[in-house]
Amino acid sequence: MTGKSHTSLAQSHLHKYHPTAFGAGVVSSLTDWMSAGDWIHRRFTYPEIWRQGAEARAIALTSPLPFLTCGVFAYAAARLGIHSVSAALGFAGAVWMIGPLPLILTNAAFMKLHRVFVAFYATGWLIKLSVVSIAVR
Repeated sequence: MTGKSHTSLAQSHLHKYHPTAFGAGVVSSLTDWMSAGDWIHRRFTYPEIWRQGAEARAIALTSPLPFLTCGVFAYAAARLGIHSVSAALGFAGAVWMIGPLPLILTNAAFMKLHRVFVAFYATGWLIKLSVVSIAVR
């Protein structure tokens, strides 16, 4: 690095991450739908576990979350000075093992979740983080 800190470099290039976060958010929303969406949800879940009725409201409330995930990931990668696809993918794997994977497996241990649904849900998170890691490079 020449003259600029990681923080000032990340902030000066922050405008570049808005389109990246948006594009990765769109793609990761699609991966969410494919990995835990309607087809998987209808075949590999227990109906008594899920709330009845207000599905459209739940979808509307959670739809911005992939964009938040992608934006924060892109900012963190820039702030940490991650400059290669392999480093970004490693960071994605680390984030997955720190956050989503333990939470999903803990939920599956204490709640009645079908194994196939758990596997697809966990894999969907890894794909989401991998998509944004490739997008930021």
